Amino acid sequence: MKRLFILLSSFAILHSSFGEDAGFKPIFNGKDLTGWDGNPELWKVENGEIVGNTTGPEQLAYNQFLIWRGGKVKNFELKAKIRQKGNNTGIQYRSSENTDKKWSIRGYQCDIHPNAPYRAMMSEEGGRGIVSQNGQSVVIDPSGVKWLAGEHDPVEADIAEWHEYTIIAKGNHFVHQIDGKTTMELTDFEEAKRSLEGLIAFQIHRGPAMEVHIKDVMLKELPEGGVIDFANHPIPSDAQIIEAKAPKKKKAK
Repeated sequence: MKRLFILLSSFAILHSSFGEDAGFKPIFNGKDLTGWDGNPELWKVENGEIVGNTTGPEQLAYNQFLIWRGGKVKNFELKAKIRQKGNNTGIQYRSSENTDKKWSIRGYQCDIHPNAPYRAMMSEEGGRGIVSQNGQSVVIDPSGVKWLAGEHDPVEADIAEWHEYTIIAKGNHFVHQIDGKTTMELTDFEEAKRSLEGLIAFQIHRGPAMEVHIKDVMLKELPEGGVIDFANHPIPSDAQIIEAKAPKKKKAK
């Protein structure tokens, strides 16, 4: 199935912003972390870049985030140039804070990951896990079932080099891109678990040592609305259910 499923009603609105800089505003000043909130032991600014790093598995008990305090966003286009080495990281959006852990976030994420299937995929931190991988177009139906509605070749990128990551969120429709090439598309009809507004943040992942560099963080807020109605956009007849992987069984002692 090589057909890339696109909901034309929303794509026409989203596509009009591709390649245009009009309306974008910087949300990182290139000097310091004014407007951002995170663990000062993990985040700093060097040479006009946000730099986050960890030293190893024992440093963090949970994933932590550098949270933008400019307010919650609804419909938007976000661009950021990122390079990273070591463990994976990500861009969090339309997310909410975990009140029991400081600098902890749950919600939609664009993963910055060295492995091709996970590169700029959609996952949901603290929620539904992997949602749509690099090279996939996915629909989540109202009951929460994930459907593979289309496929294309995964976007290749060496994440140790600078790349521009783009997130476009309009209603319940989402697109991730690397250097203008679409990695994944999602339409989320599960009202009980989807999010239509929330916070933006960058992730520091617990586990192996890592370092991430971020610059040119630009945000364009888009008009409100755009929620696609499931009744008018049924699942394509050739779509396939994405089966959840069964947990590995523990070996008997």
